[in-house]
Amino acid sequence: MGSIEEKIDLDSDEEIPFSVSQPTNKMHSLSFEPSRHILAHPQFSASWVIRKVNRVSILRSIYIVLIKARINILLPFGPLAICLHYFTKMHGLVFFFSLIGIIPLAERLGYATEQLACYTGPTVGGLLNATFGNATEMIISIYALQNGMIRVVQQSLLGSILSNMLLVLGCAFFCGGLVHHHRVQVFNKVATALVNSGLLLMAVMCILFPAVLQFTHTEAHKGKSEMALSRVTSCVMLIAYASYLFFQLKSQNNLYSSLDEVRDNDEADDDEVPEINPWEAIGWLAMLTLWISLLSGYLVDAIQGASDSMNMPVAFISVILLPIVGNAAEHASAIMFAMKDKLDITIGVAIGSSTQISMFVIPFCVIVGWIMGQPMDLNFQLFETATLFITVLVVAFMLQEGQSNYFKGLMLILCYIIVAASFFVHIDPTKG
Repeated sequence: MGSIEEKIDLDSDEEIPFSVSQPTNKMHSLSFEPSRHILAHPQFSASWVIRKVNRVSILRSIYIVLIKARINILLPFGPLAICLHYFTKMHGLVFFFSLIGIIPLAERLGYATEQLACYTGPTVGGLLNATFGNATEMIISIYALQNGMIRVVQQSLLGSILSNMLLVLGCAFFCGGLVHHHRVQVFNKVATALVNSGLLLMAVMCILFPAVLQFTHTEAHKGKSEMALSRVTSCVMLIAYASYLFFQLKSQNNLYSSLDEVRDNDEADDDEVPEINPWEAIGWLAMLTLWISLLSGYLVDAIQGASDSMNMPVAFISVILLPIVGNAAEHASAIMFAMKDKLDITIGVAIGSSTQISMFVIPFCVIVGWIMGQPMDLNFQLFETATLFITVLVVAFMLQEGQSNYFKGLMLILCYIIVAASFFVHIDPTKG
């Protein structure tokens, strides 16, 4: 009896699919017959469908990159600055409109970099952030180098470091401390205080020696030893920064484990999904870089005229006002992450950007100036070098505990106000 029941069950199992599949096949054939006729029509060909899909994708990408973000309301200031440059002689307005117009472009450039990094691994993503994270500063510096404005390059890069370390980090600590005033915020001091502070101190040493060499009049070959030392030191700094990237991304992942865990949890909580595909991200990187390059030319050309018309020192414009362009995106993101109690990311944004500028952008500009035939060196003058040295010491002491509160942020902001006031009354000496 058992065998007979098994045969009945097997027979029933074999016949059920045939009884179900026949009507479904009929239904599928009936449902797909009209679609075959539609696709057979020349108006609805496969190429037509592909063009429609691509057109929708491009329009969606334009909406996401150029319209969706609120900061894009500042984009019209760029074309307005170009119009003022050709039809008026108001250099002050051209400078400020170019300055405002570059801010959303710098933020969107960072957004496109993040979108492209979503499709790559951590190593390539880190290299992308290192390359495009300070692309605005690099583009402005290259344009200034072409015009022989060496001091503007030096002071604007110095101002970016000071702005990130004092203003950006200070505002982040202050806002985060006010939101979480009931407790002390903590961060990974091993990854920040030890590694980044060490690199920043190395940058101060590299910038200090050429200045001391000149002002003590101890050059073996007057006018040549300082330049040779700057170029050799720049090559060493680039090697050190490449080693730092390898150290951070490959060799010592255990030091950054807590930071990686925080970022992984953030991605899980926020469910961050790339909004544009990688080819669109590459295209936007190219277009935004070209547009920033165009506006940077007008910005650099208007610096001297703006200084004369507003009776404002070029040093103050270069150290205080120009860094606002490149640091606008970092400023907003650092404050946002601090208010969300994600201080590890805040430190990575503020101090990491300062490390990139001091160990990568500055020596890169020295090498580019060498290729262009411009006398770009690491002699930032004693006043600027002393300001950088004291700033690095203050921030290193602030970070060594691994804790932050609103009072630390207030102290950093007040320090930046003192620095800004000092450069407002500072007269840039002629090098000789």
